[in-house]
Amino acid sequence: MRSVFLTSNSSWYLYNFRASTIHMLRERGFRVVCLAPSDEFSSRLVDELGVEHIPAPLDGKSTGVVQELRSLFFIWKVMWRRKPDFVFNFTVKMNIYSGLVCALQGLPFANNISGLGTAFIHDSWLFRRVRQAYGLVNRRAQHLFFQNEADLAVFRDSGLLGHTPVTLLPGSGIDLCRFQSSPLPQGGPVTFIMIARLLGDKGVREYAEACRRLKADGLQVRCLLVGPLGVSNRTAISSQEVSQWQEEQALEYLGAVDDVRPLIEQSHVLVLPSYREGMPRTVLEAAAMGRPAIVTDVPGCRHAIEPEVTGWLCKVRDGQSLAKQMGRLALMSTADIQMAGRAARQRMESLFSEERVVQAYLNCLIEP
Repeated sequence: MRSVFLTSNSSWYLYNFRASTIHMLRERGFRVVCLAPSDEFSSRLVDELGVEHIPAPLDGKSTGVVQELRSLFFIWKVMWRRKPDFVFNFTVKMNIYSGLVCALQGLPFANNISGLGTAFIHDSWLFRRVRQAYGLVNRRAQHLFFQNEADLAVFRDSGLLGHTPVTLLPGSGIDLCRFQSSPLPQGGPVTFIMIARLLGDKGVREYAEACRRLKADGLQVRCLLVGPLGVSNRTAISSQEVSQWQEEQALEYLGAVDDVRPLIEQSHVLVLPSYREGMPRTVLEAAAMGRPAIVTDVPGCRHAIEPEVTGWLCKVRDGQSLAKQMGRLALMSTADIQMAGRAARQRMESLFSEERVVQAYLNCLIEP
């Protein structure tokens, strides 16, 4: 039986974003192996999706030489012993580390650039070296997948592609049967929801500031924050910050949830003030359920909406700009918000079907 590896910096990512790809691969007769650090979703990959999970000693926020060499050596040993028929790499570190190992061992692989990440948002000697390594690996891949044209242009202009074939995909796609349109809540205040890993680069602090401003202005709104704390990332938000926001009654933190659909149903508008994205899945999921979004005017985010039709733009790293847009929505009629939500659902149906993404991965396995 041919084996396919999926690698990521977390089991959470593979379970939440690549389940359909895993189902497709198994239905086609492939043995699927997930190489990712252990977390609470590792067992679910095995028990619910039927894959083999190999725990990788990878720390997303680590830059220590010893730790990184240990991670790289572990990946080398696994690939050398298992010799997979194809490897799909997801997230920056695995794109580089697993991609490098695959290139050196002659294993066919594809990298998925689902956003530029911290290495492109910030600039330093270290992150410049990361970008160079990224280009070296990408030029040896069988295929590269991007989620928006802006990120593709950055890689192309920086010479990080070589002659590797490229496909532009609508994020990880959306299961339009699972995320079905639902009516907006009737009565009560306009409810905003932000669903994201609690990272500074996701704009969580700007969201908290905007919520605080709305409450200070006396607007009757409800602001929800959903997502995991303690994320392995250099820009992770501390639990102390979140506790302070709750004490100020700026927002309600609901933690991480397995199923976001009930919370989206309770909300009118999704908010994502991220500094940069590939194609933000939470915006697409909310749109599929008939919810418009307020997002930052940055690559990835702006591509996930049609401005003034299915959502609205605010300035990046600017809590005041975000508060202005949220305040505008708080005073908008439910009928107008619902009209934007219907347009968002229609856009998902025409452009963001999950089937297109899954087929693109399958094509990698049948190419000569």
